[in-house]
Amino acid sequence: MRFAGNIGRRIKKSDRNGYLFVLPYVIYFLAFVAYPLVFSIILMFHRWNIVTPMEWIGLKNFVRMIHDPLFFKSVGNTLIFLLIHIPLQIIVALGFALLLNSKMKFRNLYRAVYFMPVVVSGVVVTILWQQLYSYDYGVLNSVFTSLGLPRIPWLVNASFAMPSIAIMATWKNVGIYIILFLVGLQNIPGELYEAANLDGATHVKQFFHVTLPILNPTIVAIVVLSTIGGFSLFIEPYVLTGGGPMQSTLSTMLYIYNQAFYFDHMGYAATLGIVFAMIIMAVVVVQRKVIESEI
Repeated sequence: MRFAGNIGRRIKKSDRNGYLFVLPYVIYFLAFVAYPLVFSIILMFHRWNIVTPMEWIGLKNFVRMIHDPLFFKSVGNTLIFLLIHIPLQIIVALGFALLLNSKMKFRNLYRAVYFMPVVVSGVVVTILWQQLYSYDYGVLNSVFTSLGLPRIPWLVNASFAMPSIAIMATWKNVGIYIILFLVGLQNIPGELYEAANLDGATHVKQFFHVTLPILNPTIVAIVVLSTIGGFSLFIEPYVLTGGGPMQSTLSTMLYIYNQAFYFDHMGYAATLGIVFAMIIMAVVVVQRKVIESEI
């Protein structure tokens, strides 16, 4: 009996210690995940401007969203950004990863250099690219004019603005995906390339029939991460263009932010946020199934 009692006390003490270790995460989850989510769901059915008490309005926020052309335009802008950004991200990251995986001098230095933009603040990077993209005084246009070429309206033309933001976002985030591709490349057994060489396969055939199929899980992960990150597009259009010109760079996250903190439409912003989160989940699920079946 005494032995059983000692065991029971030890188990209880062990449980208590485990709960203490888990407690910080539980507090974090309740304060910054569960509570905001529940509060957002409640806000979906209310009108609230932070100052006055919440007013129950039922499904009016959903009706407003359905008849809001600017919301659908912002979703379309975000999808256009993804269509440019994700292929560009994969091509650039895989290209640099293949280069860095080869035998070259100063390889470790180059790996550190390519990752540096990732650790720099997004606002700092955006301001830097703002100086590069400036129509009258930007570095890029200064180089073009010195070569006798016309200036490019990077951020002041609706056709150029979103591709310009996609290029900047790719430069900012590509370091993460280079590392992911490097890990995938280094896990490919060398015997597969040796067997392909014996069969007379060229480097191009080895890339398409050996490298890419084995990198399938890495590509899926990068596409999913890039999609979620792309749907979160906010800092770049907020700092560079404010959503212009002609609302061509108005991302959904920026539109939700404007509704919440510029117009004080908290209930409507919560509705847009929840619906947008569901759109992201649906796109990611479909994306994974398509990529895994085709590669």
